[in-house]
Amino acid sequence: MLATRWEPWNELSQLSREMDRLFSRGGSSPTSVVTFPALNVWEDEGTVYVEAELPGFNSEQLEIYVDANQLTLKGERSAPEMEGGTWHRQERGFGSFHRTMELPADVDADQVSADFQHGILKITLPKSETAKPRRIEVQSN
Repeated sequence: MLATRWEPWNELSQLSREMDRLFSRGGSSPTSVVTFPALNVWEDEGTVYVEAELPGFNSEQLEIYVDANQLTLKGERSAPEMEGGTWHRQERGFGSFHRTMELPADVDADQVSADFQHGILKITLPKSETAKPRRIEVQSN
């Protein structure tokens, strides 16, 4: 008689992979999740920078909101109209999106600027004075 050892961790791992695959939205691996739009975020001493890839959008389809240390991007891309054609593949998403992210520092919302060219949104967010590093003099007696 052949005995098979039951290993619950293998089955749980397989279940986890299947759930990841089921809920995945097209990433390169079954465990990756695609968030739209793709963002690059970096900062220097006085400014936070955000770049978003938004191919097929125009500036009228985008909304940007800033509140202290949160950035919200909203937009909607309409599906292209096809007259008498048949879709064979549709990998680019259409419809509305809403993405809110926490910024690495508080920013001055009145000084934020945004530029949109060739499908790339560039947002410049100057840090608020309270978020900028300050040198503190040490007093001695």
